[in-house]
Amino acid sequence: MDQSDPPDAAAFVEYCRTQAALCSGRVQQLGEEADELLDEVDDELAALRGDLDDATEGIATPPSTAEPERPEAGGDEAEAAADAAESAVSTVEHKQTLVEAKQARMNAFNDLAGGYADLAAELDDVEDGDEALERVVAFEVERDAPAYFPDRETLAETVAEGEEDEADADE
Repeated sequence: MDQSDPPDAAAFVEYCRTQAALCSGRVQQLGEEADELLDEVDDELAALRGDLDDATEGIATPPSTAEPERPEAGGDEAEAAADAAESAVSTVEHKQTLVEAKQARMNAFNDLAGGYADLAAELDDVEDGDEALERVVAFEVERDAPAYFPDRETLAETVAEGEEDEADADE
């Protein structure tokens, strides 16, 4: 940006709205991914229930609690079923952990989107482009916004790079 041309505050309002929309889009994407994982968990739990029903079919239940009848171990088949069930439970727990992590990221992106939207509304009343730029950069630094946009450069990063370039030029 040429030093003689002061930045337009309206451009920063639009920038904030764009960033909010990008965050909201990421929330939607993460929500879809979480829904897919939850569907997989449901399918795996249903299969596990079916396997457990099949494994317990034919096992004698005790006629009384005084002298329970002990079913004979199913041998290799029962051991394989137990191993499969343990593996399925581990897989389900892992996917549930992934869903929780996605939900936490969704909340973080949602908070950032709301912050950008609020900032855009506040900047609507600002006429000085330099003030608007400072407020956006401060917001992004405070919220660590660059971490949310690995494929896109934020204003905070652009300003920081400009300051580094100036410092290098002064040396």
